Amino acid sequence: MSHTPHELAEEFPDKVELMHRLKQDDNHFARLSEEYHEVNRRVHRAETNVEPIEELAEVELRKKRAALKDEIWTILSRA
Repeated sequence: MSHTPHELAEEFPDKVELMHRLKQDDNHFARLSEEYHEVNRRVHRAETNVEPIEELAEVELRKKRAALKDEIWTILSRA
């Protein structure tokens, strides 16, 4: 298990400019991006025991992060 934050700019480095533009122009993308960052921060804080949570809750957060990342990728790949 990695304790490295999974920031969108690191996940999709060739899409940074597009993500920035979409955050400004597409409210849905902006909400997805913000939700991803919030969930990602919660996962990272749980993994590093800054804010420990039950294992099942952490697994569910990771699944939510993956689903958000997939939805974000779908938008990026179509833009």
